[in-house]
Amino acid sequence: MCEENQTQVTQIHILGFQSLSKYKTLLFLLLTLSYICILVGNLLIIFLVTTIDHLKIPMFLFLKHLSIADVLLTTSVIPMMLDIMLVEEGILSLWGCVMQLYVFGIFGFIQCLLIAIMSYDRYLAICHPLHYSSLMSPDLCLRLVIGSWLVDSVETSSELIIVIQCKFCGLNHINHFFCDFGPVMELATSGTYILIIQDYTFAILGIFFPFAFIIISYFCIFLAILKISSTNGRRKAFSTCSSHLTTVCAYYGTLIAVYMTPSDESSSNINKYRSLLYLVVTPLMNPIIYSLRNNEIKRAIQKIRSQIFTNGCRR
Repeated sequence: MCEENQTQVTQIHILGFQSLSKYKTLLFLLLTLSYICILVGNLLIIFLVTTIDHLKIPMFLFLKHLSIADVLLTTSVIPMMLDIMLVEEGILSLWGCVMQLYVFGIFGFIQCLLIAIMSYDRYLAICHPLHYSSLMSPDLCLRLVIGSWLVDSVETSSELIIVIQCKFCGLNHINHFFCDFGPVMELATSGTYILIIQDYTFAILGIFFPFAFIIISYFCIFLAILKISSTNGRRKAFSTCSSHLTTVCAYYGTLIAVYMTPSDESSSNINKYRSLLYLVVTPLMNPIIYSLRNNEIKRAIQKIRSQIFTNGCRR
């Protein structure tokens, strides 16, 4: 229970982009267009990997789940963000805010695990090409994907259990456009110490360890590429992991920009805008990276276009 001079929080007021009210129409249009592109691009990848036979290989299976996470992550935040821009303030129930935090955590952390698995796949493809098919079997792919979702769900659910035990009294507004972990915890008046320790632990397990694994994998990949004698061979080997490496840089670059900067008041306000990189730019980049730089995706798109054209001509 709250103290006598405090009111228990039942609703969270999300301030959104009040400092950019002059540009809200332009920002609304840009974010709407970006969200449409995110949906179209990632749903296209999901559709292609599901339906085109030559894309049913480990790398694209992992990419499919990464696209699913991108769609669900952005859908949990961007529609509400657009609504806040129109009315200049959003109101969520406390439980609604906690559930958004929970969904954001699940679909955010799973990307770290999937990107790490994709680096392992590239490591096997380049460093052990002769044994790749036997090492990265369909059975192992399925276990890796299911295991990643289970680990992610358990971690995020255990954090949710601690969050719902916290007390929220007094202040009920956050200077953000969605219920992110930091702004929500600033409103909590009890139980935050355990939650912060738990959050740091999960950040190490769910972000740092996968990132370290990716660095080690690419160190081994680069050593293997340097041992290739021909220039064409090195170029071909590097091209097989260039798309994934670009995704790694974009994803972890935005994470570092948002969550590993000093947490004073001014930087917290800046991080609100930096979060747009994580929520909009990265999910928008992934389909572009893989559609422009991957020959298999290009062939799949051309195949779908030719099928549509052929069916249209028959009619």
